[in-house]
Amino acid sequence: MFFFRPKEKLRKKYNERLLTDIYQARAQWDVAKHTQDAVYDVDDELEARTKLARARYEFLFKEARRRHLKGELRATVERQNWFN
Repeated sequence: MFFFRPKEKLRKKYNERLLTDIYQARAQWDVAKHTQDAVYDVDDELEARTKLARARYEFLFKEARRRHLKGELRATVERQNWFN
């Protein structure tokens, strides 16, 4: 069945890209959280950017779960308490 090889290559390529995007989105969300915590007077725009970064990360994470992807655990993911 040599007809399915290009499809598998595309799936693998885009799965790797999704994992890379997830790691970048997580890093951006962490930066946004730290910035919001460091700023004394948080305005609406900063809060909206933090929420947007979180929503982007959660969307990508859910897509990876839907595809049953497994990636390497990063230190920030290992330390996070998902139940609080």
